[in-house]
Amino acid sequence: IEFCKNNSISSIALTDTNAMNGLTQFAKKADEAGIQPILGTFLTEPANDKKYVICIAKNNEGYSDICRIITQRKLNDDFSLIKILKTEWQNLIIITPHIELLEIINQKNSFYAEIIRTKSNKKNALKLYEYSKQNNIPIIASNPIYFLSEKDFELHKLVTAIRLNKTIASISNEELVEEEFYIKSSTEIEQQFKKIPEAITNTHKIAEECKVDLKLGEYKYPSYQAKGKENSTSLLNTIAMNGLRKKYDYIDEKIKNRLEYELSVISELNFTDYFLIVWDIVQEAKKRGMMTIGRGSAANSLVAYCLELTQVDPIKLNLYFERFLNKARSNPPDVDIDFSWKERDEIVKYVFEKYGYERVAMISTTITFRARSAFRETAKAFGISDREISKYSKKIPWTNAANLPKISEMFPESKSLGFDKEPWKTIVQHASKIANFPRHLSIHPSGIVITPTKITDYCALEYAKNKGLGLIITQPDMYSIEDLGLVKIDLLSQRSLGVLRDTMDTLNKRSED
Repeated sequence: IEFCKNNSISSIALTDTNAMNGLTQFAKKADEAGIQPILGTFLTEPANDKKYVICIAKNNEGYSDICRIITQRKLNDDFSLIKILKTEWQNLIIITPHIELLEIINQKNSFYAEIIRTKSNKKNALKLYEYSKQNNIPIIASNPIYFLSEKDFELHKLVTAIRLNKTIASISNEELVEEEFYIKSSTEIEQQFKKIPEAITNTHKIAEECKVDLKLGEYKYPSYQAKGKENSTSLLNTIAMNGLRKKYDYIDEKIKNRLEYELSVISELNFTDYFLIVWDIVQEAKKRGMMTIGRGSAANSLVAYCLELTQVDPIKLNLYFERFLNKARSNPPDVDIDFSWKERDEIVKYVFEKYGYERVAMISTTITFRARSAFRETAKAFGISDREISKYSKKIPWTNAANLPKISEMFPESKSLGFDKEPWKTIVQHASKIANFPRHLSIHPSGIVITPTKITDYCALEYAKNKGLGLIITQPDMYSIEDLGLVKIDLLSQRSLGVLRDTMDTLNKRSED
């Protein structure tokens, strides 16, 4: 994005492969920089990942279409790119350099032939150009981006070796992209395509046609599924007042005013349904004999106390509601509820069943390269044996991988590692360059998301790392989920509650005996 700002690039398309993991952050950073993000995905055929199309969203409906297509690609073993291309997609633009794919695309779709003009691709580009002219197919100038600048090609080699579990020396040219696939200025692109200016013109046409507004930061609240006709605000007020009567023998003006104030703030900030959903989850747990504990700043709320989300009396302890929620706060409240580690999965299943599997998902978390993992994977790529790597990696402190080249200066206990000598000096220099690079997706330890409509209207889904477990997670991680305005609910697994439950069950059994 900084490169685009410095080179007067007004719009840019940047896509993940068969995914949208980085899309939200890309859109957010581009918007902040005043650059138009063109959103889409690089979609491959499962049986042959060399065959691909680029799907670009024209509008929000097209964005949701891409979410659904990627979800199919990730979850369905019988996914077919051919079937996708034969389907009519009114809200997508489809781009491909493959003639055999251009021949089967539904003619009602908006599609372009992707012209890539590099030294090694001149023959293919000419063949595609002639085919496009003969068949009246518009062309588009394309500059694939796999690394930031020319000097980062070596970094591309390292990342490719890690991804393929190979050494850098054993990677074939077919497994690498071209050295020209770095981000170029608009001047460089125009120079490349000066003989076919219509290819450049069509890029501007696509930019003008694509109007996606993710409404980042604007929250999309799910509705509580009430059984009666009472609206959410009235229902929450009733439940809270009933809870107040149970909690206090005498309700003075101070307590009553505090409850009314909190309810007014919750209503004004549109958090009513959130509180009802969490209340419903806790009530269901209690019906099933589960133990729950609310933690964190929610203990400052009288409403949370009356709803039995927390067990602390904020009036007695003089706790300030504003520490938990106030009118200056735009992001949703964070009510963390602990369950026994033996019972948490059961209550999560209840949430899925109540709100529907098409509207609920576990949230992912992005596992990135830290010092030890970056060192280990880089050393493997350089051909160092696992045995030799382990002798060093277990002595590396838990720190950011960017610190590896100067680790002996920062951590006295690391002076004996000898990273100032080869081959380790080169290895740690390379390892530091992949600091915080995404490694894989995992499951957030407590977060689930409930959406107002189908979850694939907002984001794509995939299996967690161990596909055999059948756990489906969102492709965006917790931070992107929040940026998208989706509401995260934290249902935590607490081992001590399980121990407490077992202890009470044992005591009850003994008393019966």
